[in-house]
Amino acid sequence: MTVNCLFVGAGDIADAYAAGLDGTTLSLAGVCDLDADRATELAEAHGARAFTDVDAALGDVEAPLVVNLTSHAAHADVTERALAADRHVYSQKPLALDAERAADLLSLARDRGLALGCAPESHRGPTQRRAARLLADGRLGPVGLVYAHAHAGRITDWHDDPSSFLEVGPLYDGAVYPLSLLVSWFGPVDRVRTADAVDVWPDRESRRPSAPSHVEATLSFVDGPVVRLTASFYAPHRGREFYGLELHGDDGSLYLDGAGAMADDPEAVRFGRAGREYTPVPAQTPTESLGYVDAVARLAEAVDAGRRPRASARRAAHVVAVCNGIERAAQECGPVSVRDFAATAVPTPAPTVRPPSTGDDGRPTGSGAALRLPPVGFGCSRYRDGEYVDRADSIEQALDAGYRLLDSAELYGNEFRIGDRLAAPGAPDRDRVFLLGKVWRTNHRREHLLEACSGSLEELGVDAFDCYTLHWPEAWAHRGPLSRLAERPVEKQEALTFPEDANGNVETADVSLERAWANLEAVHERGLTRTLGVCNVSVAQLDRILDVCTIPPAVVQVERHPYRPRTDLVRRCRDLGIRVVAHSPLSAPGLLDEPVLAAVGEEHGLPPAGVVLAWNATRGVVPIPSSTTPDHIVANARAVGRRLDDDALARIDALEDPSFER
Repeated sequence: MTVNCLFVGAGDIADAYAAGLDGTTLSLAGVCDLDADRATELAEAHGARAFTDVDAALGDVEAPLVVNLTSHAAHADVTERALAADRHVYSQKPLALDAERAADLLSLARDRGLALGCAPESHRGPTQRRAARLLADGRLGPVGLVYAHAHAGRITDWHDDPSSFLEVGPLYDGAVYPLSLLVSWFGPVDRVRTADAVDVWPDRESRRPSAPSHVEATLSFVDGPVVRLTASFYAPHRGREFYGLELHGDDGSLYLDGAGAMADDPEAVRFGRAGREYTPVPAQTPTESLGYVDAVARLAEAVDAGRRPRASARRAAHVVAVCNGIERAAQECGPVSVRDFAATAVPTPAPTVRPPSTGDDGRPTGSGAALRLPPVGFGCSRYRDGEYVDRADSIEQALDAGYRLLDSAELYGNEFRIGDRLAAPGAPDRDRVFLLGKVWRTNHRREHLLEACSGSLEELGVDAFDCYTLHWPEAWAHRGPLSRLAERPVEKQEALTFPEDANGNVETADVSLERAWANLEAVHERGLTRTLGVCNVSVAQLDRILDVCTIPPAVVQVERHPYRPRTDLVRRCRDLGIRVVAHSPLSAPGLLDEPVLAAVGEEHGLPPAGVVLAWNATRGVVPIPSSTTPDHIVANARAVGRRLDDDALARIDALEDPSFER
């Protein structure tokens, strides 16, 4: 359903709002501005009517929604007139310049049963949502201190008409961005502890702020941190800090470069455990920039559905009260309590990285849809380039960069070190990590398999795997338990994991794939894993399992890269709702030197390794690259957030080599 709206105000910000109208259900029916030429230009561009008088526009235009894009000081008056005319309103920030006036607007909207929204809603931006998920993951622990900046810079240098900004000062223009975001994360401010305002401005400037140009304050949140806020028209917006936030908790710190940012930046969110350097946390799924009109469209959709939302307006009113409190505290040199306006934090939905509950048949309940997995996993094998290496630091680095699927195995011998990292301060909460374990082929007999799984869980320090798999379909002779292989001499490791007969050949065990799977199901029956899987199988071997299983596999993990895409297996799994995980996606000899990967990478802004990972992600396969290089760990996580077009996919698919063998 199309919703007509009336823009009141036709300045630069109105152009930004109007630019996104085509992708919404909104239709611009009228434009009102004191400048007739400006109103006419915008109106004619959208087939709307132009006005210079608000009351005339409200009387003549059939538009249930008014978008208030006037100057700062005019917001409250225009919003009040629109509400009095029984129009829903979405206002640019601030909602008002006085908390009591903001309260009156909320009361008027409530009494008339109208929706009232207010910018900024930047908590919905891609980088802000990513930062919020880190908070929800428990990465920082309790947050005690925040540094917030709102350095809008010399308005006279970059704005065509700075008079409105100079009149209200940096609090009501710039500080609303970090304040709104922090309130959406932590709930309301309790009081302004202290504040100071400074009149600092270049003598050469003829146009000067009416309000203090630089303000600093310390705020206490009801259920959150103490915040040191700096808002300035003097500090340049191209300085080191623009709208930056730095949050410090008991267990780690988070830096967000841009509280009001609307577009994604892979470097904008950084996390650092206590005692460690900051690590970029890129998006692992495609992101969309936040549009100015998006919030208006959401408000219109809510109204059309019979709802009358006012939550963003309550938050905006509270932010106005905070700004008022800062001004009072600066004048009175004392703490000032702040009215909360029933503003509340916005819950952050966490990405699903744990299996859903299962039914009696072991399948996910509901429609039986495929298991939801993180977009990328981290391979924890110690074997790299022909030798065993310590992976403890790289696993910690991967967790800090946002990886939420760890691919472990008893063969790797380092599950206890993974467990140490998961238990350390600054690690994500257990329910935010998907743990995939693998039983080695020497432990396919029932008693050995149960012992191996229990031992792995003990070393990891968890109650159950999210998925437990057969590492290989074939069984080998048992030579003893494989706990803590990483601590044993290499010769002992090899003797236990690669058993040989008297002739020096690998000694097999008489355990069929069907029997091994039945033994694996016993692990599930005892509650030691939530789902089951199998690695390194062919389509025929997968079908053998499906023919006899009580609990079907939820995950199949195989070597997959452009030389060996395993197309038939991937298609078969997709048809069955089984997720495919790609191990060794980057290690095929010569793969990353392929010219086609370099060419596709240049087109899509990715290195060759990133192209391979994006190719997997675009095909719905979860790659689990393994790296010990911090920059590569971050770059790999970033790559899976990209999607390749059909032409690029076809060119990469053409690299398939049926004769490929390691």
